Amino acid sequence: MRAPQSLQLRLGLAVGLAVTVLWVGAAVVTVHFARSELDEVFDSALAETAQRVLPLAVSEILGREGAVGTQTVPAIRPHEEHYTYVVRDASGAVLLQSHRADPAAFPPYAGPGFAQTPALRLYSDEALRGSLTITVAEPMEHRDHVVRELQIGLLAPLALMVPLALGAIAAILRLGFAPLRRFRLRLAARGATDLSAVDARGLPAEVRPLAQTMNALLARLDAAFQSERAFAANAAHELRTPLAGAIAQAQRLRAETADPAAAARAAEIEAVLKRLTRLSEGLMQLARAEGGRLRGARETDLRLVLRLIAGDTARLAGAPAVALDLPDHALLSDLDPDLFGILCRNLIDNALRHGTPGAGVRVELRDDGTLSVENDCPPIAPEALTRLGTRFERASGSPNGNGLGLAIVGAIVGRAEGRLSLASPIPGTDRGFCVSVALPLRAGPRDPS
Repeated sequence: MRAPQSLQLRLGLAVGLAVTVLWVGAAVVTVHFARSELDEVFDSALAETAQRVLPLAVSEILGREGAVGTQTVPAIRPHEEHYTYVVRDASGAVLLQSHRADPAAFPPYAGPGFAQTPALRLYSDEALRGSLTITVAEPMEHRDHVVRELQIGLLAPLALMVPLALGAIAAILRLGFAPLRRFRLRLAARGATDLSAVDARGLPAEVRPLAQTMNALLARLDAAFQSERAFAANAAHELRTPLAGAIAQAQRLRAETADPAAAARAAEIEAVLKRLTRLSEGLMQLARAEGGRLRGARETDLRLVLRLIAGDTARLAGAPAVALDLPDHALLSDLDPDLFGILCRNLIDNALRHGTPGAGVRVELRDDGTLSVENDCPPIAPEALTRLGTRFERASGSPNGNGLGLAIVGAIVGRAEGRLSLASPIPGTDRGFCVSVALPLRAGPRDPS
């Protein structure tokens, strides 16, 4: 049987078991010592009974007038008789006995003092220089019964105390583990990119070093990610100027050469340089998506940003105007407009770049903050669809693009705690590709980044 995984449950069961074992042990020890004390009390009662009855028996026997044989002391009223006695003469003949005494159970007189048989505890004494003797007996069953009653009195409360103790232990442990639960909830409430230290106030001293170690690890991870993003952004930024100069040189070479082969070679160089430029821009956008400020101080109408980005992207791509379906009223959000613009630009640029030429792109922004972008294209295989969104992954090995567009969108959506879904073909059709992004219009606590 496997031990419970819950530390709280394991501690509760262990403490409950320990309390039960200690209670039973204390009860056993108490009964043991109580048995010794009870034996002393009962032995004292036996001797006291013999010393009280013997003088009376002597007076009774000596005062008889011609009576012979055994005389039984009658009972005044029915009662349970724990002590019985017999009075005998020097020859062992029974002269007097209590009303429930069985002379056959009494052993022969062997002198004053205590004796014991399997069934009786005995005390004997004598008078008139041994001419009269008395033996008082107590059934051992009586003493055993008293001890059993004592045991039951000590152990019976366990039936009530164990559940109550377990409940109290569970409540105390739950109260004691409350700081850990609050710490876990604070950690679970973090965004995907929030690597700031988690508040460890109120944690027990035994757990606080673990929280401090985890916060130190978060700090190291944050520093590593910041360094990685800064390197990517700086490298991409530093490449822009030399790439622009190289593109200008390639264009000049095309314009100045009269050799068709050289002009074709210059055109290929220009295309590669432009692709590298787009890659550097994508890397800068990815660094911004992963590390830039997510929430702004003011709310912005997302329709204005989307309308501007859609027109600008279509114009730069030399494509027909993008079909927009926007709400009639302002759609306000504190999402940083630059990041929202990067998200829209990448979705629309991907749709224009990978869609059927001339087929157009449809963009819809709904009242709940859901943005969907659809374009016409052959359906994408399910296994390829699941890989989209991974960095540098292109649909069906397409040479167009750099494979960063959906990765940038995914980074922004993840930080905003939104939802990104891909579908191909478009639901209700047998062609096309649809990207849906659900963004919360307003955030709760501000992003610390």
